[in-house]
Amino acid sequence: MNPHLAQLQPYPFEKLRALFAGVTPNPQYKEIKLSIGEPQHPTPPFIMDALAHGLKGLANYPTTAGVPALRQAIAAWCQRRYDLELNAETEILPVNGSREALFSFAQTVIDPSRGHVPLIVSPNPFYQIYEGAAYLSGAEPRFLNNLPDNGFAFDYAALSEEEWARVQLFYVCSPGNPTGKVLSLDDWKTLFALSDKYGFIIASDECYSEIYFDEANPPIGGLQAAKLLGRSNERLVMFSSLSKRSNVPGMRSGFVAGDAQILKKFLLYRTYHGCAMAPPVQTASIAAWNDEAHVLDNRDQYREKFAAVTPLIAEVLGTGMPDASFYLWAKTPIADTEFARGLLEHYNVVVLPGSFLAREANGVNPGTNFIRIALVASLAECLEAASRIRQFAQQL
Repeated sequence: MNPHLAQLQPYPFEKLRALFAGVTPNPQYKEIKLSIGEPQHPTPPFIMDALAHGLKGLANYPTTAGVPALRQAIAAWCQRRYDLELNAETEILPVNGSREALFSFAQTVIDPSRGHVPLIVSPNPFYQIYEGAAYLSGAEPRFLNNLPDNGFAFDYAALSEEEWARVQLFYVCSPGNPTGKVLSLDDWKTLFALSDKYGFIIASDECYSEIYFDEANPPIGGLQAAKLLGRSNERLVMFSSLSKRSNVPGMRSGFVAGDAQILKKFLLYRTYHGCAMAPPVQTASIAAWNDEAHVLDNRDQYREKFAAVTPLIAEVLGTGMPDASFYLWAKTPIADTEFARGLLEHYNVVVLPGSFLAREANGVNPGTNFIRIALVASLAECLEAASRIRQFAQQL
C-alpha cells in the first residue's frame, strides 16, 4: 500500500462521530445540525430542469476539458464577477467540484526531484484536503496559524528561509473556512511577492466567494488581485464551485482557472485520472453559471440569518460577523470538544469543534476553544439553535 496513507488523519466528521459516541441527545429537542458546510437552501428548479434536459448526453463519453459552451459560460461569469478576460480554451478547466481538483492539483505540480522534500503551505485552521494532498503527493505540509489576535492573517515569519526555499505550493482559502477571512489586495500583494521570490505556485480556493454580505464589496479573487496589481496569472490558479453559490453540492461541479501552462499539465493529468464531468452536469452547470438572480436570493437568505443569529451568539460566545462565507467561528468558555459534546447531549444541536479543523503549529492549535457553526439550516432552525446555544453557554 502507499505508505503515505498512514499519514492521513481521520476526517473531522469521523472525529465528531467518535466524540459523540455514547451521547444520548435530549429527546425533548429536535436535532439541528450546524456542523457540516452543506447548503440546505433548495436547489433552483431551473438547474434541476437543465440537468434532466441533459440526460440525452449520457450516450456519449465526455471530454476532460468539457464542452466549449461550459468553458465559455465560466469565462463570461469570470468577466462579470471579476472583470477578467480569460481564454476559455487554455485558461479554464471544468472540474467535478473544487474538492477533487484541490487534491489532484498537488499530484500534478509537486516535483520531488529537486533534492529536498517539497513543502506545501496551508492556512491553519484549514480544509483537510490540503493536508491529504500534501502527504499523498510526497510533500510535507506546513501550517501557518490564522489567529484572531492579528485578524486571521498569515504568520509568514513562522517559516524559516530554508523552509521557504522548499515550498512548491501554497493553498489559500478566501473567504476562509472556517474563519470567513477575506484576503485584501495588500494581502495578495504580499503573497505574490513571496511567490516571486521563492517560485511556488498559489492555489486559491474560492468556493465561498459568492456568500458575502455587502453587495457593493464582493470578496476579491486571486486572479482579480493579480490583474489589479498589473500581474499575469503566472504560478496562480483559482478554484471555484457551484456547490455553495447555487446550492448544488451533490452535482459536483466547479472549475479551475489561471496559468495556462499549469492548466495544460493539469489537463494532461486529469485525462489519465478519468474525471471528466458528466454531460448532464455540464448542461446544468451552464445554466447555473449564466444566472445570477438565484445567487442574489441565496445571499439574501444568508444575510438575513447572520443578521438575526450573530448578535444572539455573540452575547454568550466570542464571535462576530465574518468577512464572508456561511460560518460563525465562535470562541467557547470551555474546551471546544467538551462544549460540542455537552451541546448535543443537553440541547441536540450539532456543531464542529474547532480543534478538529486545525493542527498544532508553533505550540498552538488555533482551533482550540473554538467551534464552527454553519448557518446552513433555515432561519427558524438557526434562531432555535442560537437560543439553545445561549441557554447552554449561560449554564457553564
